[in-house]
This record gives sequence, C-alpha cells and structure tokens, in this order.
Amino acid sequence: MRFTKVTPFEAAWTMGFQRDGCELLVVIVKATYRMPSKPGQPAQLHVDQQPLIEADEFIGEPGVSAPLRESDFAHFKPACDVLVIGQAHVPDGGIATHLHVGLRVGTLIKHFNVVGDRHWRKSLLGTVSASEALPFTTMPVGYERAFGGIDATRLSRTGKVATFLANPAGRGYWRHTEQIDGQPLPNTEDSDRPVTRHNGKYRPMALTPIGRSWGPRQRYAGTYDEHWLNEQAPFWPDDFDERYFQAAPEDQIIPYPQGGEDMILKHLTHDGLRTFHLPRQTMPVTFIPYRGRDINQKAVLDTIVLEPDSERFTMTWRTGIALNGSVFEIKETIVGEMSEAWHRTQRFPYKTYYRSLSEAVAAKRKRMVR
Repeated sequence: MRFTKVTPFEAAWTMGFQRDGCELLVVIVKATYRMPSKPGQPAQLHVDQQPLIEADEFIGEPGVSAPLRESDFAHFKPACDVLVIGQAHVPDGGIATHLHVGLRVGTLIKHFNVVGDRHWRKSLLGTVSASEALPFTTMPVGYERAFGGIDATRLSRTGKVATFLANPAGRGYWRHTEQIDGQPLPNTEDSDRPVTRHNGKYRPMALTPIGRSWGPRQRYAGTYDEHWLNEQAPFWPDDFDERYFQAAPEDQIIPYPQGGEDMILKHLTHDGLRTFHLPRQTMPVTFIPYRGRDINQKAVLDTIVLEPDSERFTMTWRTGIALNGSVFEIKETIVGEMSEAWHRTQRFPYKTYYRSLSEAVAAKRKRMVR
C-alpha cells in the first residue's frame, strides 16, 4: 500500500482488529501548534512538529513509575483525551505553600490544589499527622505527585504489599505506620477534600495519563480467563470496553472537539493565566482500494496534549476502515485535502483533461488532421 501525506503534520498508519478479529487499517495524524501568549491570538503551526509516539514513556522506570506520554497508536478512542504535561507555576516566579490550578477545554472544567512538600510525622504515641507545607515556585502535576503509592512495610513477613490501585505510582498512601515517619505526602489534592489520613480513599489529582494496569482503566480491559485463552485469543474478550484506550482521567475525557473550543489554563504557565481557542482543523483521509469506490473519511480529534512549559500543544486525529481480507486490498491511503481536479481524475482515470476550452479545441483539430 502506498501512503501519501499532503499535509505538514506527522502521519502514519498501523494495523488493528475489531472484536470479531476483523483487521483494521488505522491512520493517525498529529499536529503541533504554538501556544498563543496573548488572549485573542490564533494558534500558529509550530516549526517543530512533534513525532508520533511509538511506545509509552514514563517518569522513571517503565511499568513502575507514572506514565508521562502514551503511544499514539491506539486502535480507536470513543472520545477525546485532554492531557497536560507540565507544572504548576506561582505567578511571576514567586513562592507559595498552596496554589489553586485549573484547566478548561470546552465542556471540561477541572481544578485542584497544589501544596508544597510535606511529610508524615509519627509521634511517640503512634499518632500520624502531616508536617507544614514548604514553599515552592513550580511543582509537577503528574500522578507521581498525587495521592497513592504502594506500602511494602510487611512484605518480608507476609509476602504481600498494600497497593492504592487508583494510583500505584503516587505518594502518601500507607496502610501500616511502622515506616511512615518522614514519608512524603502528595503535592496535589482535591480542593474540597484535603489529604489528612495516610490510609484514606482520596481521589488522585493529576493531569497526565493513567497507567494501563491501574484500577480506573483495568476495569475496561476485560476478562482473560481459560475460556478466552481457548476460544478467543489473541482477540479482545467479550467484555472488553474500548474506553480502555482512553489514557486521560475520566474527568479529562470529552466528546470529540470540533474546533473553536475555549482553552483556559490557570497557574499552569509562568504568566499565571493563558486563554486561547482550539484551532479549527479538519483532517480528511482517503482510502483507495484496488476494487470499488474510494472511501473518504474525516478523522476525529481524539487526543489533545498541552505542554505549557514548552509553549506548545498537539492535536491527534484518528480514523480507520475494516478490511475484508488484508491491507493489500488497499492501493493507496492519502492524508490531507486533495484538489477537485485530482478527485475528477480518480473518478475518470481514462479521460483527458485540458486547462482551457481553446486547448481542448486545438487538441480536437489536431486529431481530425490526423
């Protein structure tokens, strides 16, 4: 298959499959824009278009630490992920012990508190409390700084660990208190429910991707039991839910944006507040089979990643078609808008086209002379 890109954006294709095992040809397109610095300014294309991410990236050790970026090659997303890779910023480079941050993208509104470094203190009587927060200027807002973690205090005795499944990569969670003294608390917390207990059930507050094996996504992964192994492998189980492909927290998932949505970042940039509108950009994709008519689709915008510290954001579109047999039935896939003249030549490949009426008349006379 020939893959043609008539757009300045990054684009690629991959193979996927449906629940019934039918193969999918999936096309992914990614555009990088500069984040406007003043209200009312339109977002401009970035000179440095970010590449498509082929494998998940992590803050530290892969599979153990919090995710930083997720692969762009999901088969399908039923809605749009909105993610922020960055930090909370005290305005004008000042210092604070507490800061309120917020994000708005269309109908999405999310806000929470960012707190300076603290640690658990255990008294001689065994009571546990939090220390005072230290001042900060910037603070990461990923899951490594949110409530959660793994308590391995009694691993040597019982062979078991206590895990906060909503965020195993976080900090502040301890089921037991033998080793809790001096351990860090989270730096982010719900504005309406601050963290006061080491074994509480708090909602982790972050703006980055959720781990694939964590509780909020694991519930959508389906059941991989002996029946699946014998009857369905390697395809999805019957109870697999495509929401598993959504990398964002549930409160950062929105219907596919159409462009023009309000974008507001509060205390997530060095200047304290950033407002602009999401670009209006369509992404046509044409599949040309060896047999049959062309298939024209509009890819959907299913991932927005904001990187305020780099003054950029990316928009990723996705579309695909089910294949009757294999990818070899597709002659060419074209990403981007082709001219009407090109489409006419595709519909009537054996017809001769002329640039003007006079050119057509001259050609006809020439044929008559012959």
